[in-house]
Amino acid sequence: MKAWLAGVVLLMACSACTQGTPSSLSAGAASGNPLTPTEIRVPINISTHMVGELETPPHDTEAHGTAIFILSPDGQSMTYRLVANNITNVFASHIHHGVPGVRGPIVVPLYSGPVAGGLHNGLLASGTITADNLTGELRGHPLSDLVALIQNGQAYVNLHTNDGVDPPDTGPGDFPLGEVRGQL
Repeated sequence: MKAWLAGVVLLMACSACTQGTPSSLSAGAASGNPLTPTEIRVPINISTHMVGELETPPHDTEAHGTAIFILSPDGQSMTYRLVANNITNVFASHIHHGVPGVRGPIVVPLYSGPVAGGLHNGLLASGTITADNLTGELRGHPLSDLVALIQNGQAYVNLHTNDGVDPPDTGPGDFPLGEVRGQL
């Protein structure tokens, strides 16, 4: 697998904005212990590359995408941009709670719309996530709970496709449970 297909997560922080902490990760995270919402430092930039090989189960597809998230300095909102390329029939995108190789529940909807028939290349969606956008097991929780999942490697983003013809899962453009995925 090419290195750019590995679903690399980039975590960066502005040291001036983290009161002298040189990284977005606290001492607990650096030692391998999971972060709690109270240990999270901001701002944080997170990105991932979505590919079929990372989906559960893996898919043979030329589709790919990038998801970029930027946590605000006050930690109360997160902007995002979804770019999708060489993909057809996209109808949804979400952040899910799940570790690599495991399909998990939706915790944030990112894109929902009519099936975008035909080949899509470029910006698919952008917006802002706040605690009000959290759903499923995170409904009613603070945004810091989502950030903790991301920083602990327990969240992923994916793109769902559907050609509208039964049966599902017949190939690229027809993976309703997710065609491409990137771990956050």
